[in-house]
Amino acid sequence: MHALREPIQRYFAQNPIPDAQKADARRVFLEFRDSLTAGEIRAAQKLHDGSWHTNSWVKQGILLGFRLGTLVEFGDPNVLSFVDKDTFPARSFRAAENIRIVVGGSSVRMGAYVAPSVVCAPPMYINVGAYVDEGTMIDSHALVGSCAQVGKRVHVSAGSQIGGVLEPVNASPVIIEDDVLVGGNCGVYEGAVVRARAVLGSGVILTRSTPLYDVVRGEVYRATAESPLTVPEGAVVVPGSRAITKGKASEWGLSVYTPIIVKYRDEKTDHSVELEDLLR
Repeated sequence: MHALREPIQRYFAQNPIPDAQKADARRVFLEFRDSLTAGEIRAAQKLHDGSWHTNSWVKQGILLGFRLGTLVEFGDPNVLSFVDKDTFPARSFRAAENIRIVVGGSSVRMGAYVAPSVVCAPPMYINVGAYVDEGTMIDSHALVGSCAQVGKRVHVSAGSQIGGVLEPVNASPVIIEDDVLVGGNCGVYEGAVVRARAVLGSGVILTRSTPLYDVVRGEVYRATAESPLTVPEGAVVVPGSRAITKGKASEWGLSVYTPIIVKYRDEKTDHSVELEDLLR
């Protein structure tokens, strides 16, 4: 068990925190935030059986930081300023970290881990608790939300949103495993898991209430009370629709959106979605 877990849980359970303990609570939180930023702790981790475990105490630590923080002004009020909790300022980067933050309005919050060799195209945003692994590209106008876990060599294309799941603390965050392509204007929300090497075509939306139709294997994947919606490894998903068969909607010939697995990755798919190393 991590040494910070017990004090984080203890202070989180105290609401309000006694004045005499606030200084120590803040010290514990700042140590926690630095460990989160360094990737030493994370909101979820992959187990040996391939499943993902949510570290609820890490979410509690993030929420504790909001409770302990006070509103302050950041930046130059005469040029561009922000008002936010002093416990979660924006991160600054140095060339030695080997993280490429392209000029143009991007922001990464303290408490988010960004690995060496990640590329961030402007403007994009990575929120607290997120984990972005090596070789990944976060493209223009993309969002990586609170506690989202993004693997190695992932491409989160322009305009896509990897949703944040901070509360409730036991809820699974969104998981994007290694070598996934998230196409433009996609949305992955509510703890959905996208397994390794999957491809989400432009415009795909995944939520807990969205069934995923696999026309290759003849399966329908749904979230349950115990497990999130999961995209199988190597699946190629595109936006589709399914007919409504009851009531006026049937009479009017209406359909609703649904994601569809149309194939699984092959050599041709790999070639078409390959991200040139020159971009990194």
